[in-house]
Amino acid sequence: MASYIESVEIWRKQREESLKAPDGWLSVAGLVWLDEGENTVEGIVFTRRGNAVWLGEKELKTDIPGPADNMTVGDKTLFVIVRGANVGLRVRDKQSQFLREFRGLNWYPVRAEYRITARWIPYEPPQPRFLDTVLEGFEEEYVSPGVAEFEVSGVTCRLEPMLSGQRLFFILRDKTSGKTTYGASRFLYAEAPVDGQVTIDFNKAYNPPCVFTPYATCPLPPATNWLAVAIEAGELKYGDH
Repeated sequence: MASYIESVEIWRKQREESLKAPDGWLSVAGLVWLDEGENTVEGIVFTRRGNAVWLGEKELKTDIPGPADNMTVGDKTLFVIVRGANVGLRVRDKQSQFLREFRGLNWYPVRAEYRITARWIPYEPPQPRFLDTVLEGFEEEYVSPGVAEFEVSGVTCRLEPMLSGQRLFFILRDKTSGKTTYGASRFLYAEAPVDGQVTIDFNKAYNPPCVFTPYATCPLPPATNWLAVAIEAGELKYGDH
């Protein structure tokens, strides 16, 4: 037990350090959507042609599939993001207000009972999913490989993850949402299922990037992932969110 708690605490410290890193979400200080043709951002002229963006004669690499080309302007770094039919420039700033005002994360105490072994029910074949995002009218496309089924406080729960590389990406709400935890959602990753089971560690449930910057494009949980129980584990609310 002591070893497990220590491992989660280490993970949580790494989580906080990643937010504060030069390429962390606290440094994201702007997002400019580009029109077709020429656009001037931070004094630089970029040309959008469909989903491609050009700087002079050079076509810039985007974050999909990534990694994107970075352009440095003073303390700021710009790179191209593609979100469906939307193409923009995300701005990172080493002197970001969000970074300067950051006061650290808060968490529920680590509780081993929230590290749950769930039954894995695969979809054959995996199913496409279109999730709403914090950008009004914009959806993101995912693929769900199945559903995880487990019990919390005697209540049977089901969560449908999306594929993220070889891992499972859960986007969820529960009865703590909007009270002790962020109202829109929390995120959680799990390793691929083994022998019909998947381990879900709610002690590592964390706030999405849109909690820390208004320039994120976070997906929202499908209605199937609104749990009817309180998951009193993981990251607590941050700031005024």
